[in-house]
Amino acid sequence: MRRFFIIVVAAVVLLLVATVGGSFYMLDYSLAPDTNRTDTASCFRRLAKRHPEMGPWIDSLRAIGCLRDTFVTMPSGERHHAYFVRSVEGARTAVVLHGWRNCAIDFMHIGRLYQQAGFNLLMPDLHAHGLSDGEAIGMGWNERQDVLHWMALAARLFSSDDFVVHGVSMGAATTMNVSGETMPREIKTVRFVEDCGYTSVWDEFRHELSEEFGLPPFPLLYAASWLCKVKYGWSFSEASPQEQVRRCPYPMLFIHGDADDFVPSPMVHPLYEAKQGEKQLWITRGTIHAKSFSNYPEEYARRVLEFIHVK
Repeated sequence: MRRFFIIVVAAVVLLLVATVGGSFYMLDYSLAPDTNRTDTASCFRRLAKRHPEMGPWIDSLRAIGCLRDTFVTMPSGERHHAYFVRSVEGARTAVVLHGWRNCAIDFMHIGRLYQQAGFNLLMPDLHAHGLSDGEAIGMGWNERQDVLHWMALAARLFSSDDFVVHGVSMGAATTMNVSGETMPREIKTVRFVEDCGYTSVWDEFRHELSEEFGLPPFPLLYAASWLCKVKYGWSFSEASPQEQVRRCPYPMLFIHGDADDFVPSPMVHPLYEAKQGEKQLWITRGTIHAKSFSNYPEEYARRVLEFIHVK
């Protein structure tokens, strides 16, 4: 009997150690920033390779001094970075939000769409990405407050009160998280475009845990979520774009590829259903994660510009 008891205790201790160790590994695997995140030259080269048309556009903006970058101190005390392009005084403003372990440069092709439509352009490096401070990625949850701060600053910088917020992947989750908050008082009108965002961090991590490691959510996901709450102040379940969208009173366009298996395409449907009021849904055929623009550039631009009322 005693031997059986010792075996049981040893097994429990081993399980606890494995769970704790696995939780730390999961947080590091999911939330650790890209070690090369400050290598902006490499980011520009990657952008030019993926979107060759971007080179001449960026060169033209630089030649006339329009592509600027700035650092600001967030209310948290962190120093964050963004690129911006000013249009005419009082023009509408687009905020473009990048994905997980990307940076603002990676999605300048989305920014170009808006700049060529006459918008002011703000492209921040989110917390723990690019040149912005941060020790751990927040998966778009805490970042929503940073984006609201950027929006208030942009409204004053550009003398603009009409905004579009457009995000891809984790940037889309950030976009949806922003949509459920009270907008800065300087902003009168805002529309949102989310491209392949997830319903919640819990749902996305549960999917990845199953797909990458073949593991069920219990006990590792529960333990990692608790550890995230202790270390970073938020849990996987509370970081829910779906719940934020439910509170969103502003128009929103949902985009998702039907072949996306990183953020599974079925996630877009509960998001779309949760949104009340003005909304549109576009499912792109044969499209994997975050490739809707690449696969359908002309239709992407047309649908987005029509949704934000640009003729």
